[in-house]
Amino acid sequence: MELSTASKKVVVFDYGFGNVRSAERALARAGADVEITRDFDTAMNADGLLVPGVGAFAACMKGLRAARGDWIVDRRLAGGRPVMGICVGMQILFARGIEHGVESEGLDEWPGSVEPLQADIVPHMGWNTVDAPAGSELFAGLDADARFYFVHSYAVHDWTLQTHNAAMRAPKVTWSTHGKPFVAAVENGALWATQFHPEKSGDAGAQLLTNWIGTL
Repeated sequence: MELSTASKKVVVFDYGFGNVRSAERALARAGADVEITRDFDTAMNADGLLVPGVGAFAACMKGLRAARGDWIVDRRLAGGRPVMGICVGMQILFARGIEHGVESEGLDEWPGSVEPLQADIVPHMGWNTVDAPAGSELFAGLDADARFYFVHSYAVHDWTLQTHNAAMRAPKVTWSTHGKPFVAAVENGALWATQFHPEKSGDAGAQLLTNWIGTL
């Protein structure tokens, strides 16, 4: 079934730490009505909010807070309004980041720590496959051997969030491996995120963004 992306307004949140133009172009190709902004009301009222991120965890958090992005993400999620994080924009959704021995607070939407990759070669730069769970909406229509583009030196190696209420849908967690397995994507109600860059992942990334937009 083809997903309809017509007239879906998506804001790429511009807080100074993301490849906003690449994200804008990829979302537009996927059929969204896209705007790059840090305007509070526009970000709050969009059908979907995309939070990019590149660089250091602590610097991204500082920039996000300065733009009131932490408050926007929290209030959107409290109202069940979709948010998607990419790369460091995913990492800051966790409780903390540890870089060079220094711990920084994240948004704490999910428990867990972003820590250095445990691999012989760092950063993890290039194409890699992922292991998506059954029933994933984010990876719907994609082959199991689809490859996505990663650029990162840190990741979450342990997923600790548990769902004890049977009425609640358990988060769907996708994994990839570079040295040790790490969290590559999460689907958790209105909050989705990817460690890789869908906007740099060719046809597979375009399908993934189309899948997200189709749920808005």
